[in-house]
Amino acid sequence: MNMKDIMMAIPDVQSSNDSRQLPINKVGIKSIRHPVKVLDKDGGVQHTIATFNMYVGLPHNFKGTHMSRFVEILNAHEREISVESFESMLREMVQRLEAATGHLEMSFPYFINKQAPISQVKSLLDYEVTFVGEIVEGNQYRQTTRVVVPATSLCPCSKQISERGAHNQRSHITITATTNSFVWIEELVQMAESQASCELYGLLKRPDEKYVTERAYDNPKFVEDIVRDVAGALNADPRIVAYTVESENFESIHNHSAYALIEKP
Repeated sequence: MNMKDIMMAIPDVQSSNDSRQLPINKVGIKSIRHPVKVLDKDGGVQHTIATFNMYVGLPHNFKGTHMSRFVEILNAHEREISVESFESMLREMVQRLEAATGHLEMSFPYFINKQAPISQVKSLLDYEVTFVGEIVEGNQYRQTTRVVVPATSLCPCSKQISERGAHNQRSHITITATTNSFVWIEELVQMAESQASCELYGLLKRPDEKYVTERAYDNPKFVEDIVRDVAGALNADPRIVAYTVESENFESIHNHSAYALIEKP
């Protein structure tokens, strides 16, 4: 008996009917890792490991989906998965699972080679990037890009009321952007970093450390200032049609974070 005959002989429980009349919005697999490659703005290719979440919508009359097909799709692409193949892979997923809607997330570390402000030494800094693609009713495709940018924020109130120095902290600025044309990851990172009290670097010499300390002190920002300033930069870019901007400041004088969000639907 060949494999096809064996498969036909085994009951396909997932495809059996369900009588509860309750469709499922998302069903699939979560947190599966797979190699990917990502083009960077300098013309290079970064080979990295991405974590995938893969879901489809399940009609009310189907008992379950075929979970193995999600893994088959990833393995079929082997090392060819890239930002450029993201939409086609999502459409293949929806077709293979016989679904009307689908949702695909790909999260990966992305590295930018940064130059220290004074010494000019170069070092890599990592950013958390997520591509989210969706097939909605009507076979329409939409994609968003989310990037988490670490930065420095310095408290304006602390600076104003203190005789010696001001407290500062590391912040995570998160941009989730929907675009009408291509935008480099580096461009979104720059929009966030330019609005912080100071950006971060992987490697600093003493002259650089002096610079970033004084830069932050001369550029104090509340968490509210950061999200407003980043939103202003996004509003000025005609390629960005919708966004969410978040900032979380990991407070150095509290055991809690400060947080703010602006959304343009």
